[in-house]
Amino acid sequence: MNILVTGGAGYIGSHTVKELVKQKHKVVVYDDLSYGHREAVDKINSDQNIGKAKLVVANLADFNKLNLLMKQEKIEAVIHFAGFIQVKESVEHPELYIYNNVCLGTLLLDAMVKNKVKYIIFSSSAGVYGEPKKVPIKENSSKNPVNTYGLTKLMFEQILERFSIAYDLNYCALRYFNAAGASKNAEIGEDHHPETHIIPLIIQTALGQRDKFTIFGKDYKTKDGTCVRDYIHVEDLADAHIKALKLIKSKKKNFIYNLGLGKGFSNLELVNAIKKVSGVDFKVDYGKRRAGDPAKLIADSSNAKKELKWKPKYDNIEGIIETAYRWHSQHPHGFNDTNDTNKDNQ
Repeated sequence: MNILVTGGAGYIGSHTVKELVKQKHKVVVYDDLSYGHREAVDKINSDQNIGKAKLVVANLADFNKLNLLMKQEKIEAVIHFAGFIQVKESVEHPELYIYNNVCLGTLLLDAMVKNKVKYIIFSSSAGVYGEPKKVPIKENSSKNPVNTYGLTKLMFEQILERFSIAYDLNYCALRYFNAAGASKNAEIGEDHHPETHIIPLIIQTALGQRDKFTIFGKDYKTKDGTCVRDYIHVEDLADAHIKALKLIKSKKKNFIYNLGLGKGFSNLELVNAIKKVSGVDFKVDYGKRRAGDPAKLIADSSNAKKELKWKPKYDNIEGIIETAYRWHSQHPHGFNDTNDTNKDNQ
């Protein structure tokens, strides 16, 4: 298929692009490089054993460019990753998240309708659930986002439903829990500026880039008093997106799935696993609980496993962490492109 991947130079997007070109799809990456990395796409294209992706540096706000590109490239499906993801920032600046994640997402759907593109896979989030009443969390659990980030993901899911009814568009929203890890060959990995995700932050401490790592809260009702989360390897997420696209194309229906391992790992377990993988005994402090941090967030991914025939290859936390540690060790300062937005490499 001819597939447009918005945000395809970002963390999860680039891993998905790599798998798509490996499977001989024609891929156009549409990314303004505000958070994505040109080098991630370059790394994929440098592999002689797989196909190449075309990078178009542009923002979704440029509707004319987006519309023309869909026509020229004969786009048949969209995988939509482009969006802001920092929870704290979303609370402090809700207008940025509503504009970027909802308004620009709707422009993307307008372009799809105009060009008769019928299929979209949406990168959603467990943030749509808020504080869960029951764990593990099922797709039909109540949705009550506690921050603007989660709210915008839920809003866009609802918009997708309305577009589907009005324009015969088929979608799959994938609600992932905590993406982690890096490509097996350590060519591409997680590189956010600023970094807010727990595994890279702990690894940076092991590598001596931080003096210590702080765990927020040690009095939760969990096995060791620290928060418990469900982690899923980024390559397993990529696989789920491709399987979801095949499903909606064959069934001509809409689907929503949780993606996680279905088991939780505490913050302290992450610290100990990274100490074991790295062989470094670094300093760990405890701070006060952060507002809005639930004790446990664990996915019920049984529907995805059953209907997508999806089975995570990385099913233990040490295996996930090993790939992340290899990436960060080989790229201690992340990608070298410094999010270059000045050169349009079409």
